[in-house]
Amino acid sequence: MTDPSTPDAHAEPTSSGTAAGLSRRGLLGLAVGAGAAGLAVGATAGAAAASAAGRGGGADGAEVFDFFGTHQAGITTPVQDHLHFAAFDMMARTDRDDLITLLQDWSYAASRMTQGLEVSATGAVGGSPQAPPDDTGEALGLPASRLTITIGFGPTLFVADGVDRYGIADRRPPLLERLPAFLGDDLDPAASDGDLFVQACADDPQVAVHAVRNLSRIAFGRATLRWSQLGFGRTSRTTSEQATPRNLFGFKDGTANILADDTASLDEHVWVGSADEPTWLAGGSYLVARKIAMLIETWDRVRLAEQDAIIGRDKGEGAPLSGGDEFTEPDFTATDAAGSPVIPADSHVRLAHPDANGGARILRRGYNFVDGNNALGRLDAGLFFLSYQRSPEQFIRIQRSLSTDVMNEYLRHVGSGLWAVPPGAATGSFVGAGLFA
Repeated sequence: MTDPSTPDAHAEPTSSGTAAGLSRRGLLGLAVGAGAAGLAVGATAGAAAASAAGRGGGADGAEVFDFFGTHQAGITTPVQDHLHFAAFDMMARTDRDDLITLLQDWSYAASRMTQGLEVSATGAVGGSPQAPPDDTGEALGLPASRLTITIGFGPTLFVADGVDRYGIADRRPPLLERLPAFLGDDLDPAASDGDLFVQACADDPQVAVHAVRNLSRIAFGRATLRWSQLGFGRTSRTTSEQATPRNLFGFKDGTANILADDTASLDEHVWVGSADEPTWLAGGSYLVARKIAMLIETWDRVRLAEQDAIIGRDKGEGAPLSGGDEFTEPDFTATDAAGSPVIPADSHVRLAHPDANGGARILRRGYNFVDGNNALGRLDAGLFFLSYQRSPEQFIRIQRSLSTDVMNEYLRHVGSGLWAVPPGAATGSFVGAGLFA
């Protein structure tokens, strides 16, 4: 990453925004928390072609997405190839000013890193050689790789153990409650929930990890990393130009996803409306994250015809079993010669379809993951499911419908979380500014 002339990065942020640079707390975090979030290993090819508003050219001419805007980037943005997701908890004895300056500092740093710049104007090689550099440096020389950084707020940020830590309890979205228990949940508290989340997506894993690593350093003394997840191989698409990817079961995933150019569906199903509550969240969304372990070895022994029936689609083409191509609408009334439904009643496609869920739809941005192997020598792998929706009730309705999904025999839900995602920040302001207005 390169760094043209910028304002003084060591100035205090203004009362209304972050354009002036990192706060003293943020700079202290960079100095004390160096290396707190670990290193990335490996890299992939640079940015792929995409079409979306809010893009420009970075210092090296690579495609970039602006951090500022009406909506946060990383929701309808063309899905990148890699993910680093991190959940944070605010530290004990922090106050409202700590939370505000953290969000200001994160917004300032994110607005630079998404442009292919270092975390501050001093960067990785400036400043005193006797002090840690502001930027960890592993992204030096790399393009922006279409990096997006998305930030949101969990239920416990507003009230934790009955305590209003930051004077925002009365501004908590009424729908922002911990997700209810679902059939088959085997949740690990150490991989669930969190006061805050950061979603960094990029076409280079090192760029995504660099973003979370440096935001973790900036948070030092104010927030701690609760859990994180690396993802590779997107399992959804958000533009018609993107080919439908495949999950680790080998099936196309996200065929019927809401796309970025379908503004009517986005307004109906994804963006919180101006008439919704609370008003500060208008233009934002809700994020559900679910870590879903796949029993890979068991699935790999299932006959192809049975796999097709479980999903409700043909594995090769991705077409519904009722016929046509991948994008043909499923015909749930179609029957075979024996009079049985061609698409089984307990198939994933049928149970997840809007027709079975009162018209509920969600925007998906999931990723595959492989976290090595478990004690039995089997792959610790699966789907890191991410969905954005106007109301958590959309996800809850669909997930309850999937309780009879025969695919559950090959899945375990091991992590979970729900967050409110504020609208995009105005230039010079910060994510979540409306919450404190």
